[in-house]
Amino acid sequence: FSIIEFIFGALFHSSAILADAVHDFGDALAIGSSALMQTFANKPADSAYPLGYKRWNILAALLTSSILIIGSSLILVENIPNLFHPQPVNQDGMLVLGVIAIIINFAASRIVKNGHSHNESILSLHFLEDILGWLAVILVSIILQFTDWYFLDPLLSIIISLFILSQALPKAWNNLKIFLEQTPSGIKSDELALELLSIPNVESIVQLKVWTMDGYEHCATLTVKLTNHALAGKTKERIRNSLITYGIRQITIETV
Repeated sequence: FSIIEFIFGALFHSSAILADAVHDFGDALAIGSSALMQTFANKPADSAYPLGYKRWNILAALLTSSILIIGSSLILVENIPNLFHPQPVNQDGMLVLGVIAIIINFAASRIVKNGHSHNESILSLHFLEDILGWLAVILVSIILQFTDWYFLDPLLSIIISLFILSQALPKAWNNLKIFLEQTPSGIKSDELALELLSIPNVESIVQLKVWTMDGYEHCATLTVKLTNHALAGKTKERIRNSLITYGIRQITIETV
């Protein structure tokens, strides 16, 4: 449907429809790539990817966010001047397309509303969000039936673009931090090291590295200096149990 929006947005000279097309295209890309990448992400670790394939989902999310950011930025730059020099639009076409879009989104939201999974609930909210956006397009088209306030069209496109950027930029930044292997949010390495030092037989933490594969599955490698190597097995088990409480599942412990 986003392709139809691009075509008729250009035909109707409506930047608001084009902005909504970018939004819908990004969402469709996110849904499709997420479903595709999930098949890779669920694959078990192997010799080629010893930590698994979780990063495939992050890669798809980064690509989608990049497309949304670039597309919305272009529409934003293009339409700021149009606020001061607005062009006539086909308000009748906007109205018809808006009604069709609301019917499609409402039907889709009803279909996924019956589902109980987390993804289905998110999709339902997304379709309702789209309905609100198209209601705004319909409102503008109705106003333009009686006035020549053509600046409303670029104004609405700017609002939609800013909304997309407000969603895409934080997501892109969070996914980028995962790619750069930042310590997961909610875990402070210094505090974690102090907690591990409180474990009997741990003399010092030589090295501690914590990162996340996808924001949910965390990993850690650490080098620990022990007081008594005869108790290494029991000490490692205590360290492992402590790390698991932080959601760290893939753990490599070296003792010196």
